[in-house]
Amino acid sequence: MKAQPQVDSREAWRRLALAMTISTIGGSAMYLVSVVLPAVQRDFGIARAQASLPYTAMMIGFGIGGVIMGRMLDRYGARVPALIGSVNVGLGFILAAAAPSIWWFALIHCFVLGMFGSSATFVPLLTDTARWFVRRRGIAVGLFASGNYLAGALWPPIVQHFVDGYGWRLAYGGMGVFCLLTMPLLAWRLGARAPADAGAPAAGVGGVAATPARPFGLAPAQAQALLCIAGIGCCVAMAMPQVHIVAYCTDLGFSAAQGARMLSLMLACGIVSRLISGAICDRIGGLPTLMLGGVLQLTALVLFIPFDSLVSLYLISALFGLFQGGIVPSYAIIVREYFPSATAGVTTGNVLTATLLGMALGGWMSGKIFDLTGSYNAAFINGIAFNLLNLSIAAFLWYRVRSRAAGASGAAPRGLPS
Repeated sequence: MKAQPQVDSREAWRRLALAMTISTIGGSAMYLVSVVLPAVQRDFGIARAQASLPYTAMMIGFGIGGVIMGRMLDRYGARVPALIGSVNVGLGFILAAAAPSIWWFALIHCFVLGMFGSSATFVPLLTDTARWFVRRRGIAVGLFASGNYLAGALWPPIVQHFVDGYGWRLAYGGMGVFCLLTMPLLAWRLGARAPADAGAPAAGVGGVAATPARPFGLAPAQAQALLCIAGIGCCVAMAMPQVHIVAYCTDLGFSAAQGARMLSLMLACGIVSRLISGAICDRIGGLPTLMLGGVLQLTALVLFIPFDSLVSLYLISALFGLFQGGIVPSYAIIVREYFPSATAGVTTGNVLTATLLGMALGGWMSGKIFDLTGSYNAAFINGIAFNLLNLSIAAFLWYRVRSRAAGASGAAPRGLPS
């Protein structure tokens, strides 16, 4: 009889490497639409807000697809959604390259590249990774999530080179062929489901047992709704630099290639951030890591407003990547710490869908604010406001966690009077 796979095993690390590679290739769809934004705007003769719609449409599709693929993960395991996503990412790039209008371009990004494509290479594989690890769950989730940012660091300068030399349509088509030749083979090798014992409820922060029936002392629907709102808040803020940095640079008189390099630097630093945040998660838990990332992201957003020279933009882009990279993966850790494991795919899918909807909303809002005001300063301020919303919810949930821990031990919460 074949031995059952075990958590924290060699098989777990092998699957993590496969999942990271799939995410690195499949995650390209999330970032290349930003790279071609100026070229698409010129090609179709449209305003900046319209040119931002394909990104918004893709992130909406990505978010809805996360829920669909999360349910598919709970039912069939990781291989099936990964295969579906692998085929659709390749086809999506090829179909988008032939789009006759911005509306077709946006619809393809929504349904093919987003809903049934790139979403399957992130949400279900992130959830599956959390199930395969216990002792090193934070660092494993951070490693996997770094694949998504590695996509952002790797592909923009490569594709920008081909956009400059051959046009955005040929660059997109070539990317589609590459994805079709590589991703399905990797997805097929994922194999077995997560071990059964990986579903045991995680221990609470600070030694206090987790209570999945009442996460944070709230009804599950209430707790999930608050996390979803927090996710929207942090990612509206996150979308401003990630989606518009190339366009922002061209507006300031710098080249699109400089903007693409800034985006690449931002996301390369995000890789480091996700690894560090994963290690921090293993020590202090998901909620404190979320709050730390929120405070640091807020700091970087504020810095974008007064400093707009080429050197300062490179420096702030690097800081932004270092500060915000661990925010989204922390939600997966929070779900594993406070919610039932049996529905982890659906719950993680719902919460990450909210973060992606925040990215979609933030990408469109920033473009619309630019069209209304003629600059990005108000868009940065809008991002700061949404970031504060995220921080207030995270702090409220952490207060409830510490209050319940203090009540269980008969002591006042740390930092509060007895």
